[in-house]
Amino acid sequence: MIFTNARLIFPDGIRDGLELVVHEGKITGIRERAQARAEKVVDLEGNYLAPGFIDLHVHGALGRDTMEASEEAFRAICDFHASGGTTSLLLTTATAPIKKIVDVLNAVRDAIRRRARRSRPTSTIAGVHVEGPFISKPKCGAQRAEFIQDPSPGSVQQLLDYADVIKRITIAPELPGALDAIENFHARGISVSGGHSDAWDEDAQAAFDRGMRSVTHTFNCMSSARRRGIYRVSGLLEFALSEPWISCELIADGHHVSPTLMKMLYRAKGPAGICLVTDATAGAGLRDGSRFSLFGNDCLVENDVCLLADRSALAGSASRMIELVRTMVTEVNVPLHEAVAMATQNPARSISLETKGALRVGADADLVILSPELKVLRVFADGEEIVLSERQ
Repeated sequence: MIFTNARLIFPDGIRDGLELVVHEGKITGIRERAQARAEKVVDLEGNYLAPGFIDLHVHGALGRDTMEASEEAFRAICDFHASGGTTSLLLTTATAPIKKIVDVLNAVRDAIRRRARRSRPTSTIAGVHVEGPFISKPKCGAQRAEFIQDPSPGSVQQLLDYADVIKRITIAPELPGALDAIENFHARGISVSGGHSDAWDEDAQAAFDRGMRSVTHTFNCMSSARRRGIYRVSGLLEFALSEPWISCELIADGHHVSPTLMKMLYRAKGPAGICLVTDATAGAGLRDGSRFSLFGNDCLVENDVCLLADRSALAGSASRMIELVRTMVTEVNVPLHEAVAMATQNPARSISLETKGALRVGADADLVILSPELKVLRVFADGEEIVLSERQ
C-alpha cells in the first residue's frame, strides 16, 4: 500500500513530494513520489499525513470508564479516541482500593492478549497508567480522598506483579514510602510520574534521583512555589520546569491551563519536553448537561469540559487528542510539526514504545490523515483503516 499526494509531518518539519510505503502493518519505505507503480495507492489529496497519536492518560469516553474493567468499555473508549486520531493509549485508573485497580489490570492484560483475534482494527491499548492511590489528599482534585493511601511495600508489590501491563504510574513524591516505591517501579521499566502532589523542591529532587522522569498534567493538582517560614521554596511545578530530563504532561484543552501558562511551559521545556494528554473521563463525547461517574464521584459535562457535579473542581477533560494539537497551534502558536511531536514522538519515548510515534522505516503503520483545518479525516492502525465513529 502506498500513501501518496500528502504532506508528511516529521518531528523537524513538514515535507511535500514524498510517499509512504506500508507492507504487513509496517512502514517499509519513505521515498520520492513515483509515477508508475503496481501497489495499491491511497491518494491523500494534499492533506497532512502524521503518525497516529499516543495518549498517555485516558480514563474514559461516551459514559464508559476504565474502572469498569470490561473489554466492552475498553473498546468504546478506544473507538471514541480513534476518532480524534489516537492509535495508542494508556487506559488510566482512578484512585480506588488496590483490589479494584488489580481487576482493571487483569482485564487489560486479557484484552491485550486477545487483540490479535479482533475482527476489525481499533486503537491499541498500550497498557495502563495507574493514577492513584499513592497521591496527596490536599491535591486530590476529582479523585476520591477516602481511597488514598501511602505506598506500602505490600501494595507496591501487588502492582509490580503487573509490570507487564503498567506503563506509567503517578505518585506524590512526598508520601511516606514514595521514594522506595519510585525506585522499584523505575527498576521494572515503569515510567514514574510525579503528580497530585504537594511536594517541596527537595521532595521532587529526591524523587528524580530515584527515577521519576515525568510529571502528571502540569499545573493541575501540583504544588508550586510558596513560603516556608521566611523563605520562598519551589514545588513540583518549578522543579519540573527547571529540570531538562523531566517530561511534562499537558492537558491542552483550553480549559485546564490558560494560553499564557501553556506558552510558559513551551518556553521552558521546548517541543521535546511536553507530552499532550487528554485526561479524558467518561464525559468525553457526551452532550453538554450529561451526567457521569468518576469512580463514584458524580460529574457533569458543561461547556465542553468535565466537572464535579458541585462544580468545585475539574474532573478530567471532554477532549480528543486532535483538539489538543489544534489548541497548541492556534492558541499557543506552536508550529504544527512540533505540536504533532508532542502527541506522537514524545509520549512514545516517555513509555518506550519503540515502534510507534514517528514516520520512519520499521515503525508500525499507525497513521492519521489531517485536513488543513486540522480535522481528522482517516485513521490507520497497523496499516488497516479504522472505521471512525461519529462524535455524539
